[in-house]
Amino acid sequence: MIRFENVGLRYGTGPEVLRDISFTLPPGSFHFMTGSSGAGKSSLLKLMYLAHRPSRGLITLFDRDVALLKRDEMPEMRRQIGVVFQDFALLDHLSALDNVALPLRMAGADEGDIVEHCTEILRWVGLGNHLHATPSTLSGGQQQRVAIARSVINRPRLLLADEPTGNVDDGIGMRLLYLFEELHKLGTTVVIATHNEALIRRFDHPRIHLENGRLHVLPANSAQWV
Repeated sequence: MIRFENVGLRYGTGPEVLRDISFTLPPGSFHFMTGSSGAGKSSLLKLMYLAHRPSRGLITLFDRDVALLKRDEMPEMRRQIGVVFQDFALLDHLSALDNVALPLRMAGADEGDIVEHCTEILRWVGLGNHLHATPSTLSGGQQQRVAIARSVINRPRLLLADEPTGNVDDGIGMRLLYLFEELHKLGTTVVIATHNEALIRRFDHPRIHLENGRLHVLPANSAQWV
């Protein structure tokens, strides 16, 4: 699903924020990503999402060398990836339901199916009473749940989430992780960046740990770096 070989990333002429990153994530795997603030978690996720190009090294996604992708091939590649970043990127003039529906409408799904599926997923994340609310009327945690619902609505091949439980209580956090678990059981490869050790320990998944710009892959519930 994803392969990095000796990847480095720097912004402008500054020092490398990621150095000699090498790992492979098989299809259908589930990994947590951990590391202190500034360790490079968000940068690594953006490389996986093709939002950044590496400064050096090889990245392979869905068996394609991303350096060889043509510009017109990028949108189709990205449509196979569900992404939850911390800025949410919701459209202010659209309702919660219409924000969630965007990936399905872009794919040409039947409108009746769109409304049914989007209503169901919004109820699952606890927003069944806010289907027609615009983002400006929702709290930060509610906006985050809308963004999560949008990222999973079309069952992407790869799901990347940056602190998806950061603005919600532990009860909602567990519910969101169970949603990711269900998607994982359907075959989606999942990578979740989080600081929440209590939630991590509830699930038997390995972790990718970033420390000083370098990466270590640790077994499930490893005590190292905790």
